[in-house]
Amino acid sequence: MEFNGTHLIELGYRPAKWFKEAIEFINENSLDENQIKIYLEQFKQPEPIPLHATAKDFVINIRAEHESENDNVEKVISTMKVLMKTPTLVHGAIMPDACPTGPEGHIPVGGVVVAKNAIHPGFHSADICCSVMLTDFGKADPKEVLDVAHSVTHFGYGGRPRGEQMPMSQELMEAFRENHFLNDEKLISIARSHMGTQGDGNHFLFVGVSKNTGNTMLVTHHGSRAPGAALYDKGMKVANKFRMEISPETLRENAWIPYETEEGKQYWEALQLIRQWTKENHISIHNAVLNKMKTEKQNRYWNEHNFVFKDGDLFYHAKGATPLDDKFLPDITGPRLIPLNMAEPVLIVQGTTNERNLGFAPHGAGRNFSRTQHKKSLAHKTIEEVFAEETQGLDVRFFTNDIDISELPTAYKSAKNVRAQIEEYGLCEVLDEVMPYGCIMAGDVQKNAPWKKKKKFRKA
Repeated sequence: MEFNGTHLIELGYRPAKWFKEAIEFINENSLDENQIKIYLEQFKQPEPIPLHATAKDFVINIRAEHESENDNVEKVISTMKVLMKTPTLVHGAIMPDACPTGPEGHIPVGGVVVAKNAIHPGFHSADICCSVMLTDFGKADPKEVLDVAHSVTHFGYGGRPRGEQMPMSQELMEAFRENHFLNDEKLISIARSHMGTQGDGNHFLFVGVSKNTGNTMLVTHHGSRAPGAALYDKGMKVANKFRMEISPETLRENAWIPYETEEGKQYWEALQLIRQWTKENHISIHNAVLNKMKTEKQNRYWNEHNFVFKDGDLFYHAKGATPLDDKFLPDITGPRLIPLNMAEPVLIVQGTTNERNLGFAPHGAGRNFSRTQHKKSLAHKTIEEVFAEETQGLDVRFFTNDIDISELPTAYKSAKNVRAQIEEYGLCEVLDEVMPYGCIMAGDVQKNAPWKKKKKFRKA
């Protein structure tokens, strides 16, 4: 009788890639029962790591201020209770801007979780190193800054067209080529074409005036674009190979790469390089505006809010949470930034680690409802009416010229309530506010998406 995979499973082995090779060897060499046991010793698998029997503790820095927020807060707490059973996790927290991102057990936006010796790609998600940069333009005219910024930035799908690309540093390209996860010429080509781009969704270019100094400030918000998304895909595949071997009970999205492995070290290095690319991307846009205006920056600072931060053998995964503690930021140059919505100030904050914040603050205002739900709630008005009401007194522009009402102020939680809860829970201290003048966002990129134009052309 031929030996097969069922026999291996009956002997206590979990399905794995080596099954095929082992079955062929056993059958070709007609091994007896004792020889089979000796041969299979080399494939002995460790006992799977179980989920925590009960969820590890996490701090709740959020409460419903209004009936409309009840469902959101309940879902955030519920998903955290499932998430915190993941075997690597030791602690966590949720911020006032928290909102769910998917099925129960997935990390919410506004969630911080601490893992021991493990990096979870699903916890930083595809928009790795989503971040905010501020440049102080001194007493420049806000309208001029916004006009010039509009002429140099780029929103929407894909990268910049040839002839309009911003250079990626040679040093960084070489560093990509030396990393196992990033050594991919297609990925490097994408990284080059995406330099100086901001994407879509909630990413923005904001111009405002400092409440303290009266200086004009330019603030950009975007992540690592397609290069980061490519790294995330690779990281998830590696993490799930480990998950199948060491903790198959763990949810697919919560899989991890053990840091002590070669893959873990390489992935950590890749994250730092993607972080560097993202910072370079922000700088490219800000410097292009300064150069076109023939002016010098007065000040500049930057922080990410969608990343993994290391402290000894602990890895702090912040899914939409702003790091406060200097130990998380090797290149820190100033306070942190918390944008709320286009009609509200960008907060300039500082803070220290305490038992409630774990060294983090909110990253913005968050959402109570999905984009679709929000659009449905405004269906009784025209898009133009909603836009006029919500942007009164502001210079708000959409790069595609198609208004996206899912990014207007009412799409987000009450900025007033988020600020009140920041103070109530002692999360951080507001140093200054950048009062809004105007902003640029991608707009409704779906309306005239390239593939829709192609379909129309084919029908014609």
